[in-house]
Amino acid sequence: MSDKPLVSLIVGSASDESAMVPCRKALDAFGITHEARVLSAHRTADELVTYVKGLEPRGVKVVIAAAGMAAALPGVVAAHTRLPVLGVPLAAGALQGFDALLAIAQMPGGVPVGCMAVGAAGGKNAAYLAARILSLSDLTIRESLDKVVEADKQAVLASSLSWEY
Repeated sequence: MSDKPLVSLIVGSASDESAMVPCRKALDAFGITHEARVLSAHRTADELVTYVKGLEPRGVKVVIAAAGMAAALPGVVAAHTRLPVLGVPLAAGALQGFDALLAIAQMPGGVPVGCMAVGAAGGKNAAYLAARILSLSDLTIRESLDKVVEADKQAVLASSLSWEY
C-alpha cells in the first residue's frame, strides 16, 4: 500500500488472504499504511527472519501475523523483533482454529504475542488494536480511530429488531 508502511501483515499461506480482508479494510479505514506478505514459519523460515529483521529500520511499528493449525508464525516473528506482534489464529484443519488459538496464546514468558479471536473478527480486531497502539503517537490516526468507532456506535444505535415470528 505504501513505501512507508506502519503495519506489516504477514500470513502463512495465500489461502489465508480471505480471512484477513476485514483486517486490511479496517487498516484502510483508519488511514494506516500497511503492506502484506505471505511468509511461512516452516516453509520460508530464512526469508521470514530476514523480512522481520528489516521491519523496524523501515519504520514499521506493528506486526499482524495470521496463521492456522500450528500457528508458529506469530511466535517466530516475535522472537525476531521488539515490535508489537498481534497474532490472529485462523480456522484450518480438523480443529478449526482451536489449535492455532492455543499456539498463539501459549507463548513462553518474555516472547509476547497479543492473541486475537479466531478468524475474520480477530483480523478486524488486530487492525483496531494496531490503530490504538499507533494512535498513542499519531494524532491523525487517533482522529480516524475516533471516527470509525463513532460510526460503529451509530450503526448499532440505528439498528432495530423486527421481533416477527
